[in-house]
Amino acid sequence: MLVAVVGPSGAGKDTLMALARARLQGDARFRFVQRAITRPAAAGGEAHRALDVAGFEAERDAGRFALWWNVHGLFYGIPRDIEGDLSAGRVAVANLSRGVLADAAARYRLRVLVITAPVAVLAARLAARGRETAEDIEARLAREMTLAPGLDVVTVMNDATPVDGAARVAAELTRAAADARRS
Repeated sequence: MLVAVVGPSGAGKDTLMALARARLQGDARFRFVQRAITRPAAAGGEAHRALDVAGFEAERDAGRFALWWNVHGLFYGIPRDIEGDLSAGRVAVANLSRGVLADAAARYRLRVLVITAPVAVLAARLAARGRETAEDIEARLAREMTLAPGLDVVTVMNDATPVDGAARVAAELTRAAADARRS
């Protein structure tokens, strides 16, 4: 099963995924997928495989990505080798764009894990980052997060401590592994 992690900016997706990964470390049922991104490695955020645009396009054209997308001026890709993990019955966990969920669902057994938080919490986290103006934050919060109908969706509310949120994520991933094994 492919578990697609999505959610609004400021929900704490990267934080919770890093903590859940540490919690599940050594459990062979899971693979936490590293994305390729056309962003320098030193730019911060998630640990990713940095590529320039030409390198990304060459890998994409060679079929090395299971899924790829372009958003906010950057290219993102998930390596094709996840298909080996999925065939072996593992759960591949990847931060995806909502824009590729329909494609992912058409090609793989997909569960969407939405990580979110109350609007006031999202606003405070975005403001604390210091990367956006108040108007930008307001615009981000006004965007509706809609998902295509028919997707297998579970939601984790990240409204407590990061440790609590990571425990919730780990529990949902463990459920996904059990569900994948049953089918």
